[in-house]
Amino acid sequence: MGIFPGIILIFLRVKFATAAVIVSGYQKSATVSHEMSGLNWKPFVYGGLASIVAEFGTFPVDLTKTRLQVQGQSIDVRFKEIKYRGMFHALFRIYKEEGVLALYSGIAPALLRQASYGTIKIGIYQSLKRLFVERLEDETLLINMICGVVSGVISSTIANPTDVLKIRMQAQGSLFQGSMIGSFIDIYQQEGTRGLWRGVVPTAQRAAIVVGVELPVYDITKKHLILSGMMGDTILTHFVSSFTCGLAGALASNPVDVVRTRMMNQRAIVGHVDLYKGTLDGILKMWKHEGFFALYRGFWPNWLRLGPWNIIFFITYEQLKRLQI
Repeated sequence: MGIFPGIILIFLRVKFATAAVIVSGYQKSATVSHEMSGLNWKPFVYGGLASIVAEFGTFPVDLTKTRLQVQGQSIDVRFKEIKYRGMFHALFRIYKEEGVLALYSGIAPALLRQASYGTIKIGIYQSLKRLFVERLEDETLLINMICGVVSGVISSTIANPTDVLKIRMQAQGSLFQGSMIGSFIDIYQQEGTRGLWRGVVPTAQRAAIVVGVELPVYDITKKHLILSGMMGDTILTHFVSSFTCGLAGALASNPVDVVRTRMMNQRAIVGHVDLYKGTLDGILKMWKHEGFFALYRGFWPNWLRLGPWNIIFFITYEQLKRLQI
């Protein structure tokens, strides 16, 4: 038998086998698989768009969190003074001393970060979940946590340079000079590649914690609310689920978030010794020099940001999912 007749024979066998599968009752499964493959791009695009909307809406609160976290450092004289007594005091003082635009210091790299981080995070998370389960009822907390941790680490590592610039612009406010692109170049020229990925380990650790907690908690809460019959797949369900996951994420991630913020803000100078060698070293030093509650410095703005951020994000994301595209 020649090669072309052989190919034709194989092709016919495949066609007959496919027809047999459809006739025997698997047509629905095949259709679901086709739809799944066609929807793969949507979590990436919708995740990025929803992240940008949520970031812009909650950015001033995030800025106060950064200012609260970097102040009171006994081993860094630049940020030794306690200027802000809390989130609302910080908002008022920043507005009074630096102007309303200062409340959005670092917004450009923040939006760029969400365009990359949010897109990759949600896209990878949803794609990984589909490898394990296809139906909402089959999802488990363990599977969702594994998918969340992996997607959080990958997305935060890639987007780390934008996070470094955002935090420095937030911490220094009106003292920060230069454009976003110029600042990236300046960091690279003065500190090298390590400067752009400064704090990447605690950033990845924080993302693993936040994404590994928030997304699974949201999905599981939403799943049980729907399956229990208490609520349907409505905005109220999305609100309750996102509020719950925001609180869980803030409690789990705040200590790592404080250390990450300080590590990103410290500048590499010749002869300068880094304040913290890593996440654990930072947590231990903060606990020793500033007390346990220093690890939860900025918790209220952290939660008050993560709560509304998740609410805006998930409601926006769920509405985007319903678009007939």
